[in-house]
Amino acid sequence: MEYQDITYEIRGPAAWITINRPEKYNAFRGQTCEELIHAITKASWDKSVAAIVLTGAGSKAFCTGGDQSAHDGAYDGRGTVGLPVEELQTAIRDAPKPVIARINGFAIGGGNVLVTCCDLAIASENAVLGQVGPKVGSVDPGFGTAYLARVVGEKKAREIWMLCRRYPAQEALQMGLVNAVVPSEQLDDEVERWCAEIAALSPTAIAIAKKSFNMDSESIRGISALGMQALSLFYGTEESREGVTAFLEKRAPKFRG
Repeated sequence: MEYQDITYEIRGPAAWITINRPEKYNAFRGQTCEELIHAITKASWDKSVAAIVLTGAGSKAFCTGGDQSAHDGAYDGRGTVGLPVEELQTAIRDAPKPVIARINGFAIGGGNVLVTCCDLAIASENAVLGQVGPKVGSVDPGFGTAYLARVVGEKKAREIWMLCRRYPAQEALQMGLVNAVVPSEQLDDEVERWCAEIAALSPTAIAIAKKSFNMDSESIRGISALGMQALSLFYGTEESREGVTAFLEKRAPKFRG
């Protein structure tokens, strides 16, 4: 596959996969998801790769979720909602090695879900995380909700989705959504340090450990499949379309009345 929306680079023991759409704050469209799935799968079975780093181009955003300009009742790709997000999340979880989110700015909406799905997350001190789904008539009814509750706790996860607040990196660290926060100029060095530590360990032991962790939450995959079917129906409603329209028109949505 020739990548248009991402870049793939081997740096020492790690594969660095970068969403390269900085003009869109690294929001993903159908093509982006397809390329991410391909790249993560490629790195997963490259025996020279000890860890996978997922990040976004530039300094403004890690990822801001689905590209709303490619959303009109459904996104512009395949899958239940027009984005193969279930397969993307599965690729991250099924990779037999740690996937590290390198958070270099906004990790909002679907970007926040990607952070949740990654095994580890390292953020720059200027990173901002949070949800936006209910603001634009959307939600992640699977790993982005049920698994998030396992990561940060039930009450905090409900707060994240039901209030759509934004959380600075240090607050995300306190709630357990990220593992470490460093000054932006030290972000790459810190990520590379973690990759080097992983590379010194038994790859088979790590793969078994990751599978063991995942088995405890594997039922969420079924929740996600059912939820995505419901979300597909929701995207066809006036309520959901109002969220997208308001976002594109840069105004507050009018969901009620």
